[in-house]
Amino acid sequence: MPIATVNPTTGETLETFEPLGHDGLELRLARAEAAFREYRTVGFEFRSELLRRAAGVFETEQEQLARTVTTEMGKPLGQARAEAAKCAKALRWYADHGAALIADELPGEEDVADSGAVAALVRYRPLGAVLAVMPWNFPLWQVIRFAAPALMAGNVCLLKHASNVPRTALALEELFWRAGAPEGCFQTLLIDSSAVEGVIRDRRVAAVTLTGSEGAGRSVAAVAGDALKKTVLELGGSDPFIVLPSADLQAAVRTAVRARTQNNGQSCIAAKRFIVHTDVYPWFAAAFAQEMRALRIGDPLDPETEIGPLATRQGRDDLAALVSDALAHGATAEAGGLRTNGSTDPVDGAGWYYPPTVLTKVTPAMRIHHEEAFGPVATLYRVNSLDEAIEVANDSPYGLSSNVWTNDPAERDRCIRDLDAGGVFFNGMTASHPALPFGGVKRSGYGRELAGHGIREFCNATTVWVGQS
Repeated sequence: MPIATVNPTTGETLETFEPLGHDGLELRLARAEAAFREYRTVGFEFRSELLRRAAGVFETEQEQLARTVTTEMGKPLGQARAEAAKCAKALRWYADHGAALIADELPGEEDVADSGAVAALVRYRPLGAVLAVMPWNFPLWQVIRFAAPALMAGNVCLLKHASNVPRTALALEELFWRAGAPEGCFQTLLIDSSAVEGVIRDRRVAAVTLTGSEGAGRSVAAVAGDALKKTVLELGGSDPFIVLPSADLQAAVRTAVRARTQNNGQSCIAAKRFIVHTDVYPWFAAAFAQEMRALRIGDPLDPETEIGPLATRQGRDDLAALVSDALAHGATAEAGGLRTNGSTDPVDGAGWYYPPTVLTKVTPAMRIHHEEAFGPVATLYRVNSLDEAIEVANDSPYGLSSNVWTNDPAERDRCIRDLDAGGVFFNGMTASHPALPFGGVKRSGYGRELAGHGIREFCNATTVWVGQS
């Protein structure tokens, strides 16, 4: 089955690619194995320079990369440019800090003396070829936040990207080639999802990282577990955005709109459930809905556009079904709430658009209360206390991150202690940064990306013990 670039703004198929056959896939796996044998022996200086050169290519090719991304998955062009710039930043961060993050760990002499050792240390060694199964929503950044630490540690990379962003996937392979990566160090595998299991089971693949849906995570984890291979999973999220009475409400509303609609609302770490204390609920709810209604929908290549199309027709239809179910069970649409056929349609029926939507009166009887809404749809809850806010926030199968607006130190401490999430962001919105570990709990996955935690995920922490000769 061909792999295609389909423009979500128009629904037009722009280019098709034939997936790799058996021989083509075998060639790339053999290259990865050969590359790892050599690349693992090169020093940190070589790896750092490779990452810096790759960062330079991201910067010089920023506009072209951004347009490729926007054309394939529909995010506003300015956001695509920012994504490319963020990739360059992460590459440079690991070039500067990676060696120190996996430097030898030397325990104190007194700590190992009773083991009979005259010396001992822990050395972090690369595992081998790491397969990355990556999503379309941040098609540059998701790859780089895996590849930068993996390459810095001495691993080699195999990318199975989402099937709707093949141009981006191939551009990333070319980017590393142009940066001077040795042959086989970073390769894109244009393969169908049905071929992923065979790659995971191949003896030349050491580990797997996946960012994607819960279903995809379960499938990959099951195969990797059966093959006894390390995995890191970053899956879905339905992050809470708690607003308490001490918050700066104007700043909270501005950030809430951005947190819900970044990337056209298609982000695992986007705030999706807005949980507001009753004392400030009326003002926040009115201002939030007004700002959501005011967002400009249109062609993502237009610099004035704030909301572009969803990446796929299926994604748009799934989102519409969630909203329809909520409305049928008693929810109220304070903004949006309609499919794009009709007055809300920004471009005469073309493309996979969905209007920014705010739903109130949401209850556990509605699918959207427990399922992830992957698009610009917010659910709004009114609570009477911090206890109730935390209870609503934790009433989710997901636990990726969380956002809390308060200026009360005691409330901050309580949220850090009690929110079931991989991160707690106060008076701001969740974002990933190279220096901070990123990942979730519950059905949002396991393991961590970025920071020192991320670079060590795909390393063998080798105990070295030296006895008296």
